[in-house]
Amino acid sequence: MQAHDRPGYLDTLNERVVVFDGAFGTYVQEKALTADDFGGQHLEGCNELLAITRPDVIASMHEDFLRVGVDALETATCVSSGTELAEYGIADRAHEITLAAARIAREVANSFEADGRPRYVAGSVGPGTKLPSLGHISFTELRDTYEEHARARIEGGVDLLLIETCMDLLQIKAAMQGGRRAMRAMSREVPIQVQ
Repeated sequence: MQAHDRPGYLDTLNERVVVFDGAFGTYVQEKALTADDFGGQHLEGCNELLAITRPDVIASMHEDFLRVGVDALETATCVSSGTELAEYGIADRAHEITLAAARIAREVANSFEADGRPRYVAGSVGPGTKLPSLGHISFTELRDTYEEHARARIEGGVDLLLIETCMDLLQIKAAMQGGRRAMRAMSREVPIQVQ
Protein backbone atom coordinates (compact mmCIF):
# COMPACT_ATOMS: atom_id res chain seq x y z
CA MET A 1 0.00 0.00 0.00
CA GLN A 2 1.43 3.38 -1.01
CA ALA A 3 1.13 6.43 1.25
CA HIS A 4 -1.31 8.07 -1.17
CA ASP A 5 -3.52 4.93 -1.04
CA ARG A 6 -3.51 4.71 2.76
CA PRO A 7 -6.58 6.24 4.44
CA GLY A 8 -5.61 9.21 6.57
CA TYR A 9 -5.03 8.57 10.27
CA LEU A 10 -7.99 10.76 11.29
CA ASP A 11 -10.26 9.00 8.78
CA THR A 12 -9.41 5.64 10.30
CA LEU A 13 -9.76 7.02 13.82
CA ASN A 14 -13.27 8.23 12.96
CA GLU A 15 -14.22 4.72 11.84
CA ARG A 16 -12.71 2.51 14.55
CA VAL A 17 -10.37 2.22 17.51
CA VAL A 18 -6.72 2.55 16.50
CA VAL A 19 -4.41 0.37 18.61
CA PHE A 20 -0.97 1.77 19.43
CA ASP A 21 2.18 -0.18 20.27
CA GLY A 22 3.74 -0.69 23.70
CA ALA A 23 6.60 0.84 25.65
CA PHE A 24 9.92 1.51 23.91
CA GLY A 25 12.06 1.74 27.05
CA THR A 26 10.76 -1.52 28.50
CA TYR A 27 11.36 -3.32 25.22
CA VAL A 28 14.98 -2.11 25.08
CA GLN A 29 15.66 -3.01 28.72
CA GLU A 30 14.55 -6.60 28.07
CA LYS A 31 17.21 -6.91 25.35
CA ALA A 32 20.10 -6.78 27.85
CA LEU A 33 22.14 -4.52 25.60
CA THR A 34 25.69 -3.56 26.49
CA ALA A 35 27.54 -0.24 26.30
CA ASP A 36 28.91 -1.32 22.91
CA ASP A 37 25.35 -1.43 21.51
CA PHE A 38 25.01 2.27 22.31
CA GLY A 39 28.39 3.29 20.94
CA GLY A 40 30.37 3.31 24.18
CA GLN A 41 30.03 3.59 27.92
CA HIS A 42 29.44 7.35 27.84
CA LEU A 43 26.37 6.77 25.61
CA GLU A 44 24.94 3.75 27.43
CA GLY A 45 21.28 4.27 28.22
CA CYS A 46 20.67 6.70 25.35
CA ASN A 47 17.95 4.48 23.88
CA GLU A 48 17.16 6.85 21.02
CA LEU A 49 20.71 6.46 19.70
CA LEU A 50 19.93 2.80 18.91
CA ALA A 51 18.27 4.05 15.71
CA ILE A 52 21.83 4.72 14.53
CA THR A 53 23.93 2.14 16.40
CA ARG A 54 21.46 -0.80 16.36
CA PRO A 55 18.71 -0.07 13.84
CA ASP A 56 17.99 -3.82 13.80
CA VAL A 57 16.81 -3.64 17.42
CA ILE A 58 14.45 -0.75 16.64
CA ALA A 59 13.13 -2.46 13.51
CA SER A 60 12.59 -5.73 15.42
CA MET A 61 10.66 -3.88 18.11
CA HIS A 62 8.31 -2.36 15.54
CA GLU A 63 7.91 -5.72 13.78
CA ASP A 64 7.10 -7.47 17.06
CA PHE A 65 4.36 -4.96 17.84
CA LEU A 66 2.89 -5.17 14.34
CA ARG A 67 2.86 -8.97 14.48
CA VAL A 68 0.52 -8.85 17.47
CA GLY A 69 -1.88 -6.60 15.56
CA VAL A 70 -1.23 -2.95 16.41
CA ASP A 71 -2.28 -0.27 13.95
CA ALA A 72 0.19 2.46 14.91
CA LEU A 73 3.88 2.50 15.73
CA GLU A 74 5.46 5.23 17.83
CA THR A 75 8.89 6.32 16.65
CA ALA A 76 11.78 5.64 19.02
CA THR A 77 12.20 9.38 19.55
CA CYS A 78 10.60 10.17 22.89
CA VAL A 79 13.67 12.09 24.10
CA SER A 80 15.72 12.57 20.93
CA SER A 81 15.74 16.36 20.92
CA GLY A 82 18.95 18.30 21.29
CA THR A 83 17.96 19.39 24.79
CA GLU A 84 17.97 15.80 26.05
CA LEU A 85 20.80 14.53 23.87
CA ALA A 86 23.02 17.32 25.27
CA GLU A 87 23.19 15.23 28.45
CA TYR A 88 25.19 12.69 26.41
CA GLY A 89 27.19 15.34 24.54
CA ILE A 90 25.48 14.60 21.22
CA ALA A 91 22.96 17.45 20.88
CA ASP A 92 24.25 18.10 17.36
CA ARG A 93 22.99 14.64 16.30
CA ALA A 94 19.33 15.27 17.20
CA HIS A 95 18.10 15.63 13.61
CA GLU A 96 20.09 12.60 12.41
CA ILE A 97 18.84 10.36 15.22
CA THR A 98 15.21 11.48 15.00
CA LEU A 99 15.14 11.17 11.21
CA ALA A 100 16.67 7.67 11.33
CA ALA A 101 14.12 6.50 13.90
CA ALA A 102 11.20 7.91 11.90
CA ARG A 103 12.43 6.26 8.71
CA ILE A 104 12.84 2.88 10.42
CA ALA A 105 9.26 3.02 11.74
CA ARG A 106 7.91 4.13 8.36
CA GLU A 107 9.74 1.36 6.50
CA VAL A 108 8.55 -1.34 8.89
CA ALA A 109 4.97 -0.03 8.88
CA ASN A 110 4.93 0.02 5.08
CA SER A 111 6.23 -3.55 4.93
CA PHE A 112 3.21 -4.77 6.92
CA GLU A 113 0.60 -3.12 4.68
CA ALA A 114 0.61 -5.89 2.06
CA ASP A 115 -2.55 -7.26 3.72
CA GLY A 116 -4.39 -4.06 2.76
CA ARG A 117 -4.75 -2.79 6.33
CA PRO A 118 -3.10 0.60 6.93
CA ARG A 119 -0.35 0.94 9.54
CA TYR A 120 0.42 4.38 10.91
CA VAL A 121 3.55 5.99 12.31
CA ALA A 122 3.23 8.41 15.21
CA GLY A 123 6.18 10.73 15.72
CA SER A 124 6.76 10.38 19.47
CA VAL A 125 7.46 13.68 21.23
CA GLY A 126 8.22 13.09 24.89
CA PRO A 127 8.34 15.38 27.89
CA GLY A 128 12.09 15.61 28.15
CA THR A 129 13.89 16.78 31.25
CA LYS A 130 13.48 20.57 31.02
CA LEU A 131 10.17 22.03 32.17
CA PRO A 132 9.33 25.66 31.30
CA SER A 133 6.88 25.96 34.21
CA LEU A 134 9.77 25.27 36.60
CA GLY A 135 12.12 27.67 34.80
CA HIS A 136 14.48 24.97 33.47
CA ILE A 137 14.17 26.34 29.93
CA SER A 138 12.47 29.29 28.24
CA PHE A 139 9.26 28.70 26.35
CA THR A 140 10.80 30.05 23.11
CA GLU A 141 13.88 27.84 23.34
CA LEU A 142 11.75 24.78 23.99
CA ARG A 143 9.35 25.63 21.15
CA ASP A 144 12.28 26.01 18.74
CA THR A 145 13.73 22.68 19.90
CA TYR A 146 10.38 21.00 19.34
CA GLU A 147 10.15 22.57 15.88
CA GLU A 148 13.51 21.07 14.87
CA HIS A 149 12.40 17.78 16.39
CA ALA A 150 9.11 17.82 14.44
CA ARG A 151 10.84 18.60 11.13
CA ALA A 152 12.92 15.41 11.36
CA ARG A 153 9.84 13.31 12.16
CA ILE A 154 7.84 14.80 9.30
CA GLU A 155 10.78 14.34 6.92
CA GLY A 156 10.93 10.71 8.06
CA GLY A 157 7.33 10.13 7.01
CA VAL A 158 5.21 10.13 10.17
CA ASP A 159 1.42 10.21 9.88
CA LEU A 160 0.94 12.25 13.05
CA LEU A 161 2.85 13.90 15.88
CA LEU A 162 2.19 12.33 19.28
CA ILE A 163 2.99 14.55 22.24
CA GLU A 164 3.14 11.99 25.00
CA THR A 165 3.45 11.64 28.76
CA CYS A 166 3.75 15.39 29.31
CA MET A 167 2.59 16.93 32.57
CA ASP A 168 3.59 20.56 31.98
CA LEU A 169 0.96 22.48 29.99
CA LEU A 170 3.55 25.02 28.80
CA GLN A 171 5.64 22.14 27.51
CA ILE A 172 2.65 20.78 25.59
CA LYS A 173 1.94 24.23 24.18
CA ALA A 174 5.59 24.56 23.09
CA ALA A 175 5.48 21.14 21.42
CA MET A 176 2.24 21.96 19.61
CA GLN A 177 3.51 25.34 18.40
CA GLY A 178 6.82 23.79 17.35
CA GLY A 179 4.98 21.10 15.42
CA ARG A 180 2.75 23.62 13.65
CA ARG A 181 5.73 25.79 12.74
CA ALA A 182 7.52 22.74 11.30
CA MET A 183 4.45 21.83 9.25
CA ARG A 184 4.21 25.34 7.82
CA ALA A 185 7.91 25.38 6.98
CA MET A 186 7.70 21.96 5.28
CA SER A 187 4.29 22.49 3.63
CA ARG A 188 3.03 19.19 5.05
CA GLU A 189 0.17 18.93 7.52
CA VAL A 190 -0.16 16.04 9.96
CA PRO A 191 -2.49 15.70 12.95
CA ILE A 192 -1.19 16.44 16.44
CA GLN A 193 -2.33 14.13 19.23
CA VAL A 194 -1.65 14.86 22.90
CA GLN A 195 -1.73 12.44 25.81
